[in-house]
Amino acid sequence: MMIFENIEKYLEILQAKDSEAIFNIAYKITGLQRSVENIQFAADRASKVVFALKNSSRINNYNEQVLANVSEGIENVLILYNNQIKQGIEVTKNYEKTPEILCYSDELNQVWTNILHNAIYAMDLKGKLDIRVYTEKDNIVVSITDNGKGIPPNEIDQIFKPFFTTKPTGEGTGIGLYISKGIIEKHKGKILVESKPGK
Repeated sequence: MMIFENIEKYLEILQAKDSEAIFNIAYKITGLQRSVENIQFAADRASKVVFALKNSSRINNYNEQVLANVSEGIENVLILYNNQIKQGIEVTKNYEKTPEILCYSDELNQVWTNILHNAIYAMDLKGKLDIRVYTEKDNIVVSITDNGKGIPPNEIDQIFKPFFTTKPTGEGTGIGLYISKGIIEKHKGKILVESKPGK
């Protein structure tokens, strides 16, 4: 029944005359409880995948561009992650003044959401997050650096492939960076990654 601690409190039940019947019923109940937890876990994971795929579908069919400020979009996403960040992440922001760009702003916000989520996860809610926005020639550059565990060299070429994830089974859908790459390329941009242990 996955009971490993404080077993002393069950001794009285073990000594009862009908202890075997009691524990048989208890075993069935705890088995049901574990099954319900597994179903909930699987449903949550499926929900995340459906949500991400739904966003991907909307991304491919939404055709109205608007003028938007990239730094403001990132700030809005940081607000959404404020609860996780305040648990122990130090955020450094360096936003140079950049022009507004004609873009699909909801889609770009999805990119910042996916990348910042990955960074926060990689740091286990404790570490340093550095965000820079600046212009280089005719491009706006967004640089997001975390001091998480990093991505192994043999996996770095895989991270933009659909359903590939470096997270443990059940913790990642593997489509966040795939979707992000599609959005960036739709905006005639490039998404690049560098990684080493601790960065």
